[in-house]
Amino acid sequence: LSLPYAEIDRIELYRTIEGVPVLVALTGREVAWNERTISDHEYFFALDLQPGQVGEYLLRTHGFKAIHVPLILSTEQDFAKVRATRNLIIGAFAGIMLVMALYNFFVYLSIKDRTYLYYVLYILAICCAQLTLMGFGPLEMVQGSAWIGARASIMFALISVLFGITFARRFMGTRQLSPKVDKVGHIFLVLVFIDMLVLFLVDPWIGYELAQGITGLSAVYLMTLSVIALRKGSRQARFFLIAWTAFLLGVVVFILKDASVLPFNDLTQFAMPMGAAIESVLLSFGLADRITILRREKERSQAESLAISLENERIIREQNVILERKVNERTHELRESNEHLKNTQAKLVSAEKMASLGQLTAGIAHEINNPINFITSNIAPLRRNISEIVDVMKGYRSLDLEHATTGLTELREREERMGIQESMDELADIIDSIAEGSNRTAEIVRGLRNFSRLDESDLKESDINDGIQSTLTVLGPQFRDRVSFDLQLGDAPIVECYPGKLNQVLMNVITNAAQATLARKGDGPRNVEISTSKLPDGVLIRIKDNGIGMSEDTRSRIYDPFFTTKTVGEGTGLGLAIVYGIIEEHCGRIDVESTEGVGSEFRIHLPYHQPRENEKRA
Repeated sequence: LSLPYAEIDRIELYRTIEGVPVLVALTGREVAWNERTISDHEYFFALDLQPGQVGEYLLRTHGFKAIHVPLILSTEQDFAKVRATRNLIIGAFAGIMLVMALYNFFVYLSIKDRTYLYYVLYILAICCAQLTLMGFGPLEMVQGSAWIGARASIMFALISVLFGITFARRFMGTRQLSPKVDKVGHIFLVLVFIDMLVLFLVDPWIGYELAQGITGLSAVYLMTLSVIALRKGSRQARFFLIAWTAFLLGVVVFILKDASVLPFNDLTQFAMPMGAAIESVLLSFGLADRITILRREKERSQAESLAISLENERIIREQNVILERKVNERTHELRESNEHLKNTQAKLVSAEKMASLGQLTAGIAHEINNPINFITSNIAPLRRNISEIVDVMKGYRSLDLEHATTGLTELREREERMGIQESMDELADIIDSIAEGSNRTAEIVRGLRNFSRLDESDLKESDINDGIQSTLTVLGPQFRDRVSFDLQLGDAPIVECYPGKLNQVLMNVITNAAQATLARKGDGPRNVEISTSKLPDGVLIRIKDNGIGMSEDTRSRIYDPFFTTKTVGEGTGLGLAIVYGIIEEHCGRIDVESTEGVGSEFRIHLPYHQPRENEKRA
């Protein structure tokens, strides 16, 4: 006894024994695989009856979908033949669908047109739906969840609607041909999603009824869409209309069979799968024709592009002559402008250096003037004292032996009168004062020479601490008794650098720090902290002040040329721009942190060696 209809959720077969029904078989979509007495995809039952024997069997069916119960009573041999034919048809259908899917998937990988991808997904969904209706779906093959298996055919049908509408819209290009009708497709996507929720979470019967309505409406929508696209000249619409008609004919035959209008046989039973297979083949022809159309359009586009390219080439050749003349004229203007900018830049940098030199000159002149005054003020008393001593010495040397006693007495009286002893005592003080002034002058000159390093313009190793000491020696006269410099110098960090340029960096940053402390209102100490330390990859110089600080906007612009917060005449706005350029030339970096009203801190990081210069030497 076979029941060739796979959409029944529960089937119970009873045999009446002495008037009592006894369960002999249990199967169905919603019955778990471990509870089924027949572990087969098809519903067939071996009846334990011998020839001439009579038996009474009772069959109970249950399901939330429309149930058809076609019963076929046959011998085992006849059933085997029918089953072989059925398996052949199902295998042929699955083979055709998979071949079409694989072929179009490889086409998608080649041309990257998502129309082919949606078609592959549509084929797989419709194939799974048809195989599920025949009892050979993916969940049956892997003996999956019975609860999902009972709803699988509806689920795959809804998924096929989803991908079918998406594919059809792209395939026929209805977004351009009929935008308003094309947008209706989005409604079906929403309906499919809602029906899925109802099917799995609310009531499967309501979900089944909604699915019937959605598939019917989608068929009408796709037919309408294809007709509109065909009337508007879509070549692909002709292929789609023919293929869709073939599938709908299969659906109609299948429904008429279920309604008992047509007889139940292999043709009516497999009408819908055959219609789906024909549809897939015809649509593959349409997609192949689409490739031909795309190739022709590409060739036409390439020809048009070539013509446009040749025309553009001609125009470009004509314009090149004009452009070349204009470029030459513009190049000449740019050269003149560049030379003017270079001269202006050189003058501005020179002006910045002269401004700094003017400040240094004033301070150095004042600083050297003090020890020089020590020397010049002591020259007159030194000359007087030496003259008196020399005069007395001459008197002693002019004595003769005959009048020595008288002469010595007179000379001693003369010494007392002239205060020779006091002059001699005073002479030591005068010499010490002159020596102190000369030593102070020599120290200032030495510091100035170390700062300028006029004889050290080449790249060489230099002691950062010496550079800081020399810079403070030069800047000392400007800020003495007004700014306190706190030095915290590490162990002689030696770096490869341009000593003169590096001293210019230190002078500019330390000067700005000192001026920032002087610009702060109110009393209190005005301090500048200077420290050096060694790092694994270089030397860190920190210059911190307790001055007026900077706002975020000012801090972001301090390295811009000509930007200054000082009043007119007090700064050119080039100091920190020059500093930034010198630090960059040394492959280093300079960072700053500042808070308004609290102060600023500059951190200068210099590498031990200059990789750029070493590369040039190599």
